[in-house]
Formats: sequence, structure tokens, C-alpha cells
Amino acid sequence: MNFPHNAYLAAFVSALATTLAVLPLWRQWCLRTGLVDDPGHRKIHDRPIPLAGGLAVLTGLIVPLAAAAAWLKLNGPQMAGNAELLYGLEARAVQLVAIALGAVGMVVLGLLDDKHELRPLVKFCGQVLIATIVAAAGVRITLFVPSVVFSYAITILWLLTVINAFNFMDNMNGLCAGLGAIGAGWLAVIAAAHGQYLVSLIAWLVCGALLGFLPHNFPRATAFLGDSGSHLVGYLLAVLAILPHFYSDTNPRPWAVITPLLVLAVPLGDLAWVVVLRWRMGKPFYLGDTNHLSHRLVRGGLKPALAVVLIWLAAALIGALALL
Repeated sequence: MNFPHNAYLAAFVSALATTLAVLPLWRQWCLRTGLVDDPGHRKIHDRPIPLAGGLAVLTGLIVPLAAAAAWLKLNGPQMAGNAELLYGLEARAVQLVAIALGAVGMVVLGLLDDKHELRPLVKFCGQVLIATIVAAAGVRITLFVPSVVFSYAITILWLLTVINAFNFMDNMNGLCAGLGAIGAGWLAVIAAAHGQYLVSLIAWLVCGALLGFLPHNFPRATAFLGDSGSHLVGYLLAVLAILPHFYSDTNPRPWAVITPLLVLAVPLGDLAWVVVLRWRMGKPFYLGDTNHLSHRLVRGGLKPALAVVLIWLAAALIGALALL
């Protein structure tokens, strides 16, 4: 296929530029409406910080997608690479609509939690509902098991796990967004290497949108992701890990299905650690504490920014193994 690979650069740059441009606008809106994270227990900031990250990242995805769809419609399939993109869009139209609606749903659910502090059961039910809609649209894991029930169950479990893993990792400036950008970047490269152009384009959009947010969040924060943003990041990474066909008849490598586990090893490992630790301490697993990897590095003597950079580096190096 004659796919124009500069489309990847266009997706990345457009998402990054859009997020950078709209974040100050969303930041002002959050300040006006009181959607802020106030100083308090286990928090190091001393003034209210707008929870604008999720809204900015979502805008950074939607605007370039809408612009690209309009461009494809106007230029038609005659230009090089358009035919492949149009074919992918048509083949996955239902899935793409469900994924987009799920992204909006995750941001709305997170905003409600940011504003009203939803009860854990209510938030969990919202996550399950959105995950079920996405699975019903055909975005599912099979793991070589010929059972629809199993496919639904493992897909919903995967989505919930990754969403909450990134939610847990949103505990220091830049940590969650940086890990999301690294994961999306590796998934974009892997999908492109396997000729899965549409999946790679979406992953580059996610990577660009998250990197567009990062200057506002690291090392000093003028905006936070909030639950809306961390839910969105986890959701997007979970979906991106499902979309590529790591195993196929033309690429018969069963062990390739561990690719997502390598790309997301750091947030998944941190989730497993704190859940087991809280269980052993007799605490509910959803109650926050300071036993995450980032907190332990800081207690070990590192400055928060350096701890975050080291965790980014670990995620990048482990993710590189997925290329093998």
C-alpha cells in the first residue's frame, strides 16, 4: 500500500498544537466554574489548580479528527493513501464511533467525579457501562478463546484495569500524561510497523494531545488532568492496546499478544503493587495512599520531578522490548 507516512507527523503535530492552544481557554473556564483541585490532604500544591487537562486532551483529539474527516471527504480517494484510510474508516466505522463516544463518556464521568466526588460504586458502574458499549461495538479481546462471553468479560476487565491503573498513576505532576504519551508512542510505532495505518494515526493523535498538555503540568502545574483526564488517558491506552492485530494468519506470533503488557508494564505493575499492599493492610483498594512507586522514590531521596523522569525512562525502555 502506498501510504503517505507524513500523515503520522500531521496527526501528531495537529493534536499537540490543538491541545496547547485550547488548554488556556479550558483553564479559564475551569476557574470560572470552580472546577479546580483545592489544596488539602496528600497534596503538595498551595493554591487551587484547574482540572482542565481532560477537556484539553479530548479537544486535541476531536478537532484534528474532524478536520481530517472533512479533508478526506473533500479530496476523495484519488490522492495517494486516501483509499487505504477510507477503507479503514469504513471497515471500522461502528467501532470508531463507539470509541469516540466512550472517550466523551469517560471525560463526563471524570468531570462528575471531580465536581461531586462520586461514590466508588457509582464511578465503577459508569466505567463498566462505557466498557460494555465499546465491547459491544466489536472492540474486543479474544486470546484465542472461541467464546463471546469470555471475549466480553476479558475486554471489560482489561479496560477497567488500565483505566484505573492510569487513574492511580495520576499522583505527581506529569506522571500520568507522560506515561500515556510514551505508551501511545510505542503503540503507534508498532501499529505502523505492521501496516495498521489507521490504528497508528489514532495513537499518534493521542501521543500528540498528551504531549501538548504536558508543558502545563510538568514540572510545575498550572493545570491538572483530574479524574476526567486520567480516566480518558487510561481508556485511550486500553483501547489502543486492543485495536492492533498483534497476531494474524500472516503474522503468526502468539507471544506477540504480550505487547500491550510490555508497553503498559509500569502503570499495570504499580496498580498490582498498591492493590496487593492495601489488601494486606486491610484497606479498601480504591482508597488513595502514598505507597505508589513515585512516592517511594521521593521517600528514597529523589526530587518529585526526577522521580517522574526515571519512571518515564523505565516505561520507555520496557516498552522498547515490545518491538522484539
